[in-house]
Amino acid sequence: MADYSQILVEDKGAVCFITLNRPEKRNALSDTLVSEIKSALTEAEAQALTRVIVLRAAGKDFCAGADLSQIEKAARASVLENRNDAAQFAELLMMMRRISKPIIAAVHGRAFAGGAGLATACDLIVAAHSAQFCYPEVKIGFVPAMVLAIARRNLSDKRAFEILVTAKPLSADEAERIGFINRVFNDDTFEADVEQYVAEIAQISASAMALTKHLLYQTDAMSFEQAVRTGVDLNAIARITPDCQNGVKKFLQK
Repeated sequence: MADYSQILVEDKGAVCFITLNRPEKRNALSDTLVSEIKSALTEAEAQALTRVIVLRAAGKDFCAGADLSQIEKAARASVLENRNDAAQFAELLMMMRRISKPIIAAVHGRAFAGGAGLATACDLIVAAHSAQFCYPEVKIGFVPAMVLAIARRNLSDKRAFEILVTAKPLSADEAERIGFINRVFNDDTFEADVEQYVAEIAQISASAMALTKHLLYQTDAMSFEQAVRTGVDLNAIARITPDCQNGVKKFLQK
């Protein structure tokens, strides 16, 4: 396992926990942090025993978005330099969809700007009751550009537009109500509830989860007919996996 300076990685059986570890900076996204998350995800993907990946954070907040030093650097950089810099974070967001294993964001405190984008790039989001989600970019005349691609795939266009342009914090309860996140847990029992939730996901067939994730995102921009036909191919593949054949055998024996 690689040595990391801004994240912690812990394997607990079938679950790999990746913890953002810049609490003094509210886990703001630095170049190093983004690079280390990519590396840890690559390692977790390669681990045969790992079935589920959990992205969480140390300290009071999940992630405050871009690091102040990154913002200052962007103000002095050329268009090409800024584009190359933005591409690093974009690569992480796209990579999270390509990873075959489910990635679960466990959010406490604030997930703002790129931090909200990082959470929503995960396949599932669970949050503490006191958690908040917000895209404040417009307050400084900026645009929530890359994270918009994810927000509009999680919400209706009108709801996504409202959240992105008003820059108002979204409570965990409201986020769950509109389908932005999956579950809300009590603050006092958050860690234990997350581990129980994740353990249940880890019991699901690894091949079935991987194929379902692949199909879900592959059909993202397809027409209805294309999506159904693609489903035919994945259906045929799923039937010959050991997990499916064993599952069918157990079902028939009942």
